[in-house]
Amino acid sequence: MMKTLAFFNNKGGVGKTTLVYHLAWMFAELGLNVVAADLDPQANLSSMFLDEDTLEEIWTEPQTPRTVVGSLTPLVDGTGDVSMPWIAEVAPGIGLVVGDLALSSRVEDELSSRWPDCLERKPIAFRVITAFWRLLAKAAAERQADVVLIDVAPSLGALNRAALIAASHVVIPLVPDLYSIQGLKNLGPTLRGWREGWQERLGRVPETLMSEPLPSGAMQPVGYVVLQHAVRLDRPVKAYQRWLDRVPAVYASAVLNQQEEPHPATPNDDPHCLAQLRHYRSLMPLAQEARKPMFHLTPADGALGGHLKAAQDCRREFRGLARELAGRCGLRLP
Repeated sequence: MMKTLAFFNNKGGVGKTTLVYHLAWMFAELGLNVVAADLDPQANLSSMFLDEDTLEEIWTEPQTPRTVVGSLTPLVDGTGDVSMPWIAEVAPGIGLVVGDLALSSRVEDELSSRWPDCLERKPIAFRVITAFWRLLAKAAAERQADVVLIDVAPSLGALNRAALIAASHVVIPLVPDLYSIQGLKNLGPTLRGWREGWQERLGRVPETLMSEPLPSGAMQPVGYVVLQHAVRLDRPVKAYQRWLDRVPAVYASAVLNQQEEPHPATPNDDPHCLAQLRHYRSLMPLAQEARKPMFHLTPADGALGGHLKAAQDCRREFRGLARELAGRCGLRLP
């Protein structure tokens, strides 16, 4: 069964795309076949994997581009169904479904209007709402992928609703600040609403689609990852600590809908905290220049002294996170 992990937070700037990028590399390093799907109209994940010349060539093709929009075009134009997506081979074990800045303008309105049509049992509505899921299923089958990692935009709109319906699991990256706390409060009820709305629609599938596979829309919350907190003497600075300690209770109540149960005092004691990744911002310019993940940096890339040690620490943290995710999502590592 295809495992699809969406990395979702409606608050931007939490390091979501960086997390997806590095986990794709780490899962591949651990022996899995990975498809990374860029379903964010900003296409930041694609720009991390591919250089500008390659992206320009793909995005400016005169015919249907080799992007997620290109795969969806026959369905959106009413000339056919989702076509086999082109998958960029970015490294052994890693394939990329390339993002496209035209995704929101070409697809989001259609996804929004077709959502209520599902309740009227219109077959085309189900085909549109499940387009991402079918696109990713084609990509996973083509690559014989063990896992699909989905990067989405920081929004609560129709585009992300369709992307999340395609997700078996949801990982929530966040930073310990007021905005992430508020974001969790909005995100949790929205996820539940999408899940319940899709279950209602699955009860109204038209007879013509009864024999066809459809996504379950499980959107099972796996946990959260705390990113980019500044560290002093191996502990978060006080400005972040006050927000960090509020995360477990807000996650439990807003995302898991656990209103009455006692909650852990800190993420250190919270089983829903997948990892607390340290502040690796000093490595990012080196990694971007070398076009590789931070934990692959070597002295030849300029990672000397403290930078080299930080790259080694980064490898340990991402390896631990990848193993934790694999265990929780039922991914068998070789």
